[in-house]
Amino acid sequence: MKKMSEECTHDCSTCSANCGSRERKREDFWEKTHEDTHVKKVIAVLSGKGGVGKSMVSSLLAVELNRRGHKTAVLDSDILGPSIPRLFGMKKERATGRGDLLVPVESKTGVKVMSVNLLLEEETTPVLWRGPVVSGVITQFWTQTDWGDVDFMVVDMPPGTGDVALTVMQSIPVDGIIIVTSPQELVSVIVEKATRMAEAVGVPILGIVENMSYMECPDCGKRIEVFGESHTDEVAFRHDLEILDKLPFNPKFAKAADDGAVELCDSDMLKLSADAAENLLK
Repeated sequence: MKKMSEECTHDCSTCSANCGSRERKREDFWEKTHEDTHVKKVIAVLSGKGGVGKSMVSSLLAVELNRRGHKTAVLDSDILGPSIPRLFGMKKERATGRGDLLVPVESKTGVKVMSVNLLLEEETTPVLWRGPVVSGVITQFWTQTDWGDVDFMVVDMPPGTGDVALTVMQSIPVDGIIIVTSPQELVSVIVEKATRMAEAVGVPILGIVENMSYMECPDCGKRIEVFGESHTDEVAFRHDLEILDKLPFNPKFAKAADDGAVELCDSDMLKLSADAAENLLK
């Protein structure tokens, strides 16, 4: 067996060394689910920074796919800042256990959810864990949760491209990535980072969702670009990516998030994103 080069950077995309690690395939690192779990496709919703509405997009995508008749689930891998349970109105619900397995909580419409907030006594309790522990919990959510039969699992990623993001990409068989951004030029730089990370780990990018893209005047219906001219098109062009959907500022979204009623939102706004997900089944 070949040894790892002393000059190894642990990033095969930028390394020319011929070592044992290069010979391993991506699937060699995947963790196996429990024998009673069968997940057809995994979609990671990623952004290079926080505050762009990634969790909202994750939830809406799961809701839309569920409305189309698919069995869906959301794995909340944002351990330090989980928000998925609140979006689905899971304030008092807690995940249960059966033997060595965790049992996810089901939403009102049947979307299965696993999040660290479903294991805490209070949702406001901070999670004071270091990176390796956080990564271990995410792996446990994948391997030791009785997900049952799932057509689409949406993984709500934490912001950034650090340890946790790498854990998800390398340990879970992600079939495609949706990158969430907002129109500002600064955020477009962060999108480039997320895009290059996806390329480095060899996971295909389904496309980009631009959140907070515009708002509509309640009187005349005119579109107003709150952040100015969008730069997302430029990033998409440079990386040959498709912009799937553009979501507006919508007070109904904010109210739904506060009320835990994401399942009542118009998820059809993510129509093209859901189409891209369904194409993975073909």
